[in-house]
Amino acid sequence: MITKGVEVRFWNYSMLPMTERSAGKVRKKLPIGIENFEEFFSEDFYYADKTLFIKELLQNWGKVNLFTRPRRFGKSLNMSMLKCFFETGTNPALFDGLKIAQDKELCEKYMGKFPVISISLKSVDGLNFKAASDALRTVIGNASKRFRFLLESPSLNEKDKTSYERLINVDSRSDASYAMSDATLIDSLNILSQLLTQHYGRKVILLIDEYDVPLDKAFLAGYYDEMVSLVRNLLGNALKTNDSLYFAVLTGCLRVSKESIFTGLNNLKVHTISDARYDEFFGFTNADVDEMLAFYGLSPHKGVIRDWYDGYRFGDTDVYCPWDVINYCDELLAAPSTPPKNYWANTSGNSLVCRLLERADQTTKDEVEELLNGGKITKRISQELTYRDIEDSLENVWSVLYATGYLTGRHVDQADADIFSLWIPNGEIHKLFYELVKDWFREVTHSDTERINRFCAAFPAGDVATIQEMLGDYLWDSISVRDTAVRRNMKENFYHGMLLGLLQSQGRWLVKSNRETGEGYSDISIQTPDRIGMIIELKYAADGNLEKACDEALVQIEEKKYAEGLKRRGTKKIIKYGIAFYEKECMVVMA
Repeated sequence: MITKGVEVRFWNYSMLPMTERSAGKVRKKLPIGIENFEEFFSEDFYYADKTLFIKELLQNWGKVNLFTRPRRFGKSLNMSMLKCFFETGTNPALFDGLKIAQDKELCEKYMGKFPVISISLKSVDGLNFKAASDALRTVIGNASKRFRFLLESPSLNEKDKTSYERLINVDSRSDASYAMSDATLIDSLNILSQLLTQHYGRKVILLIDEYDVPLDKAFLAGYYDEMVSLVRNLLGNALKTNDSLYFAVLTGCLRVSKESIFTGLNNLKVHTISDARYDEFFGFTNADVDEMLAFYGLSPHKGVIRDWYDGYRFGDTDVYCPWDVINYCDELLAAPSTPPKNYWANTSGNSLVCRLLERADQTTKDEVEELLNGGKITKRISQELTYRDIEDSLENVWSVLYATGYLTGRHVDQADADIFSLWIPNGEIHKLFYELVKDWFREVTHSDTERINRFCAAFPAGDVATIQEMLGDYLWDSISVRDTAVRRNMKENFYHGMLLGLLQSQGRWLVKSNRETGEGYSDISIQTPDRIGMIIELKYAADGNLEKACDEALVQIEEKKYAEGLKRRGTKKIIKYGIAFYEKECMVVMA
């Protein structure tokens, strides 16, 4: 039985009466960006209980376990939780009221019983290999300094203590740099494991978070081969030839090829987002979200949160992005009318999607268009890559988009485990793709100045045939939003944005969008330096009747008196255009 008191007050939300929670008597802080498990206890943050991850990890034993998940799905917090549970000298109260505490036998056997080495490689970065390797020295040196008691350990001889000193000695030329040699750096985790095992009489648990970040950074900066060699040797010594290792857990976004850094490691168990095992321990499940929303009195917002931040498929479980849910809940508590925003998508440069668009052939454009329109595509997904492989083919880019959370999917071929159906998971990622496609199209079209100038010149000239022909060509070159599930105004917005971007290329034109003119808002109004004015009204012909939609657009211009503003500014001539779109077809009518 869980005892009453501080432990329940900190942790076990479900035991609190709903009236007490909804009345605001207990208000946990939302853990935005909190990755230290101990802070959830000490600073009273809300925690979605993932502690049964510990039990499953022990039951499904693996000497070396690699978990690949997208960023912001709780990898670092889970690693911190493992450290707090297993590490010698831990505070057992951290787990009071949590699910793992109900397994008394397991806690008695494993909690606080092991030396733990825990490092994160997310900061291992630099403009060159020396800077990055120095950053790795800093990570290893800082982790080693936690065990300064080894210098006084009666279980270590002087030679052992000298080995430890090599890990923590600071370069006399710089207080910020550790002095360990290349050979010591490569063997550092192995050395530290052996010393801790000698001191405690128990093998160590090794936790390595964001193991693939140094390789990603090195690839982008041009010293990939050197970093691969360093990481391969460091991990090989720590995971393959380390008799002091009890077990290890590594996390990252990508499953980097075994031939790249795990050569010869035959005890590696890899758990990707397509695996059913552990599928509920990274990200928020539907039950997690329901409990959090109920706790904060935000349950009426469930539908919007589901549409925008759910939709990921990990194994057999539908998963929400926790970073999004927590951030949106925080804003809703301050202003309940806050619309959903892109939180996860704005925490990265999104270069992978840009890379896909830059290299897109017509087939790839069609596939991106299918995704944007709510459809699915079928792809062979490689779950094991090197960073250099990403550049080899567009097919590998699809694989990385799946692994990193830009797309989600599931197996579709029982005879071939690598064949996946892929789709955009939710509203947030759909908006990200939409914005990136819009930016990509703008850059592509603006690079052909002769073509775009000819297109724009047709508007003041009243050359309807040229406008319609060239606009049709642009539509076929672009990636459009045409799915029936998308609201009509969103479809019109896509075409509006495309046309507006083309017309705004004329630097001397005064181009206004959705500005109040007459009795309403015209889609686009233009005034040229020689005082020619143009009013453009766009329509999406949902039934495919382009002529009818064009007529409706011209009627709207007259009824709403959109031309009045241009007349007041002394425009000599006003041309009115009704333009209708349906998928990749268009019609232009002038009045």
